[in-house]
Amino acid sequence: MKRSVVNSNIAWAKDFFKKSNISLPRMAYWDMDKWAENKDDIDVIRKAMLGWDITDFGTGKFEEIGGVFYTVRNGLQEGDPSGITYCEKYIVMKEGQRLPKHYHLAKTEDIINRVGGVMSVFLWNTDEEGRELDTDVTVYMDGIRCTYKAGEEILVYPGNSISLAPHMAHIFGPKAGYGDAIIGEVSKVNDDNTDNYWLENTYRFSEIEEDEPVLHPLCNEYAKLI
Repeated sequence: MKRSVVNSNIAWAKDFFKKSNISLPRMAYWDMDKWAENKDDIDVIRKAMLGWDITDFGTGKFEEIGGVFYTVRNGLQEGDPSGITYCEKYIVMKEGQRLPKHYHLAKTEDIINRVGGVMSVFLWNTDEEGRELDTDVTVYMDGIRCTYKAGEEILVYPGNSISLAPHMAHIFGPKAGYGDAIIGEVSKVNDDNTDNYWLENTYRFSEIEEDEPVLHPLCNEYAKLI
């Protein structure tokens, strides 16, 4: 991805948050000078990978597969001085965008349609070897037990959520024709370096081509940029 695409999508997401009356933590708005000024006090931010995260998952097709993530809070698997045992993210997506098919082994997560259009979700069970199964999927949606066919479209409207368990492969994003969306994620501690298992030819963090100055650093760039 080009840095210009990263910067323009951060600017778009910040505007969407503002219009939706959602304020982010102060460091979401820091410029590079402010990050440098606070570099000695952000060890937890670095280790827990808080902050901006934009990716096309290595596809080169950001408008189809990708999104703007902002990790508001997250703990560490062990030795976390903040004592946080959970994670919260925003995922800002344009209608028709989606995440690639993947699952987690450690993380249980609630995916919440916070603001905007209708969220489209597709689910599959997987076996212990990570193979996709053609079996019905039972899932809880705001505490209500629901059962769907493998790969059946599930619509999640604003204010509603779906709880994804380990080994449950999933795709989600704002349904085309219904508007952009701010999607929330509340989960166990999140480790994007070790707990994503892809069922498409994708990977988590994109390589960035530097074609303009950095607006805000991404959460996987702190060691390099600050």
